[in-house]
Amino acid sequence: QVQLVESGGGLVQPGGSLRLSCAASGTFFNINVMGWYRQAPGKQRELIATITSGGSTNYADSVKGRFTISRDNAKNTVYLQMNSLKPEDTAVYYCNLKDPRQTYWGQGTQVTVSS
Repeated sequence: QVQLVESGGGLVQPGGSLRLSCAASGTFFNINVMGWYRQAPGKQRELIATITSGGSTNYADSVKGRFTISRDNAKNTVYLQMNSLKPEDTAVYYCNLKDPRQTYWGQGTQVTVSS
């Protein structure tokens, strides 16, 4: 069974930074895509960024230039460096792993941007 465990969320002031981590464990294909999604209260879950096992990245327009996704394949871990945070970035952030067989989700970590 695959488990994704996120960490690094919290409360930060506008303009601040946070780094999220997501460690994957269990059995899954080495060729996969890992990503981050977020869901704010009353809104649909939205894609933030993805990274393939080969290192290709994709970002939502709302976070381009502010967020950076990276991964360590040896540790089966994906990271999301979030800079210049805005109140509208407040949401629960979810880690996601897609391999040729299935899609897996983490439990989510809360990020709150407020003064």
